[in-house]
Amino acid sequence: MTVLVLGGNGQVGQELLRALAPLGPVVATTRSGRLPDGSPCETADFGQPASLPALLDRVQPSVVVNAAAYTAVDRAEQDIEAAFAANAQAPGVIARWCQAQGVPFVHYSTDYVFDGEGSAPYREDEPTAPLGVYGTSKRDGEDAVRAAGGRHLIFRTAWVYAEHGANFLRTMLRLAAERDHLRVVADQIGTPTPAALIADVTALALQHPAALSGTWHLTASGQTSWHGFAEAIFAEALATGALHRVPVVEAIPGAEYPTPARRPAWSVLDNSALQQALGIVLPPWQDGLKQVMAAIARG
Repeated sequence: MTVLVLGGNGQVGQELLRALAPLGPVVATTRSGRLPDGSPCETADFGQPASLPALLDRVQPSVVVNAAAYTAVDRAEQDIEAAFAANAQAPGVIARWCQAQGVPFVHYSTDYVFDGEGSAPYREDEPTAPLGVYGTSKRDGEDAVRAAGGRHLIFRTAWVYAEHGANFLRTMLRLAAERDHLRVVADQIGTPTPAALIADVTALALQHPAALSGTWHLTASGQTSWHGFAEAIFAEALATGALHRVPVVEAIPGAEYPTPARRPAWSVLDNSALQQALGIVLPPWQDGLKQVMAAIARG
C-alpha cells in the first residue's frame, strides 16, 4: 500500500515516516515541499484546502495519515481564518476524498477539545467544550471527518514532545542552559506523550485485522503537571549526561503565566478503550521520557 503522510516535517510526522515504512511506500508532504533533512517531498498547503484533492488524485494513496495542523495555540486567537482552514476545513476535504475512494483516513486531534473542568480522565464519548479558537477548530475538524462517512481513525493526543521539533522538553533543556531558576505552571495536569509512541500505535492500528474506525484517546499513561514534567526532564538529563547542572524549578499557578488562549487545567485522557481495541498496554509517561532523553544524550 502507498501511505500518504501529510505534515511530514512535524514531530509526529517525522516519526510516522519511520513507523509506517514497513507498511509500504510512504509519500510525505510539507508546506514547503522539503523535509527537515532538505530532501524534496510533495507540497500540501493546508491554508488552501481546495488545493488538496489534486494532490490526492495524483498520489492515489491506499491510506492517508494527517499529521498536519495549525498548532500555534495563542496566535490562533487572532489568526482565526488560518486555524479553521488547516484544522477544520482541510481535514473535511481530505476525509470526503477518502470516503469517495474507499481509503482509510487517520487524523489527529487534541485534549483542547475539552474544557479542562473535569477531575477524572476524559472518555471519548464525553461532551466537548473547547476554550479557544485552536480547540474549537480541532473539534470542528473531528466533526468534519466523521460527517464524511468513510473509515476514519481519529486519535486525540496531548502534551506531545520528541527529541526534534519545538516542544516543552526542548524548551526546558534550552532554558536550563541559560538560567539558574525557572518558574513552571503546576496546576495544569496532563500526560506527556512522545511522538514516537503516537506513530508506533498508528502503525499497529492500521494493520489491525478488524478494520477499526472511530475515535480514540492515544496518550501515554499516568499524569503529571508541567512543573512535574520539567523536574522529571531535568532528572533524566542529569542521569543521561545531557545536562551537567540544572536550574531550580519553582511551581507557580497558571494565573501567574497568562497567555492569550486559555489552557485546559485538566487534560488527562482515558486511553483504556484504545488499549482494549488493539490489545496493547500504553506505557507510563516516564518510560517515553527516558527513551527520548537517551536519544538526545546519544546525539
